[in-house]
Amino acid sequence: MADFPANLRYSVEHEWIDGASPATVGVTSVAADALGDVVYLELPEVGATIEAGTVVGEIESTKSVSELYSPVSGTVVEVNTAAVDDPAVVNADPFGAGWLFKVEVSGEGQLLSAEEYAQHTA
Repeated sequence: MADFPANLRYSVEHEWIDGASPATVGVTSVAADALGDVVYLELPEVGATIEAGTVVGEIESTKSVSELYSPVSGTVVEVNTAAVDDPAVVNADPFGAGWLFKVEVSGEGQLLSAEEYAQHTA
């Protein structure tokens, strides 16, 4: 069973979110591994209002193009331009430097604990 940081919460669509304000969102190591080599990121724009569970961008890899879902509702306040410039960071450090965007949270979708997410992906 893979280890997932206990301080994060997870969506069933394989995004993670921290508890900071604004909250940071990324994709999990499970998603990064399944995608293969990430080559392009389309992230929501700063200032965009997003809804939990809706598509807010795309992640393109050498294998496929996958939709990026938001685990929360709110306003996007920052995107990781370093990851846009070098998408490989999503594979190299999905829970760190590979974060995708930050949101001022106004509501949450269904989120899982690390233990629940580990069971979901087992």
